[in-house]
Amino acid sequence: MDAKLHVSSSPHFRGSNSTRRIMLDVIIALCPAAIASCVIFGWRSLMLIAICVASCVLLEYVARKIMKRDTTVGDLSAIVTGLLLALNLPVDVNPLIAVFGCVIAIIVVKQMFGGIGMNFVNPALAARIVLLVSFPSAMMHWVPALGAPEDAIIDATTAATPLAAAPGTYSYVDLLIGRCGGSIGEVCAVALIAGGVYLVIRRVISPIIPCVYLATSALMSLVVGLDPLYQLLSGGMLLGAIFMATDYTTSPVTRWGKVIYAVGCGFFTIMLRAFSNMPEGVSFSILLMNILVPLIERITVPRTLGYIKKKKGDSK
Repeated sequence: MDAKLHVSSSPHFRGSNSTRRIMLDVIIALCPAAIASCVIFGWRSLMLIAICVASCVLLEYVARKIMKRDTTVGDLSAIVTGLLLALNLPVDVNPLIAVFGCVIAIIVVKQMFGGIGMNFVNPALAARIVLLVSFPSAMMHWVPALGAPEDAIIDATTAATPLAAAPGTYSYVDLLIGRCGGSIGEVCAVALIAGGVYLVIRRVISPIIPCVYLATSALMSLVVGLDPLYQLLSGGMLLGAIFMATDYTTSPVTRWGKVIYAVGCGFFTIMLRAFSNMPEGVSFSILLMNILVPLIERITVPRTLGYIKKKKGDSK
């Protein structure tokens, strides 16, 4: 057989990272937050994580079979989606609600748009928002963390999150080690920061998005009269900035695009926290900026070397 020369556009450099390798690194980076959630909230946290991960893997396998597409369970992306969704849920949420969230993430947001790399918003993030709108009581019922301050405990089963608690209820140490109410994966800032450092060292994510996101949030907090450090360590800020906003498919690829995208995320997060009737704004701000990514990339794409801008009225 005659050899064929396949010609394709640059770049021609092939990296060593595969989708599976990247997803495995994300799973490893999420392990500290997952372990911390089990320590802080007990065995129910582990059960919730297992339910979400198993449901996402099963749903992706079945969906791909029904759609007559190649099975993609082996790329580990379904496990990442299940783990992220679980970490965004209250520990005592009904398991059926969690499974419903998995259906939204895998079937509606991911597979109906073609699978990994085709979704225009982060699947776990979109699922969390759907659950928050559909089941607000269940999604905002917080169980006290082990060792949480008594002032933060409303009754035997409910706790105030740092963003909804009275000023002075939680210290910075409480926020760092997870002695506060909230979704199981967002309460321990130390665990999330450790995972973020790992991803940067492994070059899985660029530090541009999380750093600019957090810096913008801190600046906006000062502008609206909020405590910057408290805002950065509270709620889903770190989980969103490190693991959700940096999703390859739904974030810009250009350097300045990443900056604009991250500034928008930080701006809208603090604006929603300060002026909306919801204490949290991370999910909605990232979702909004996900939708704007095509426009951001269009205006920040570098010019081709040698490109000459056409003069007005020049038809050539």
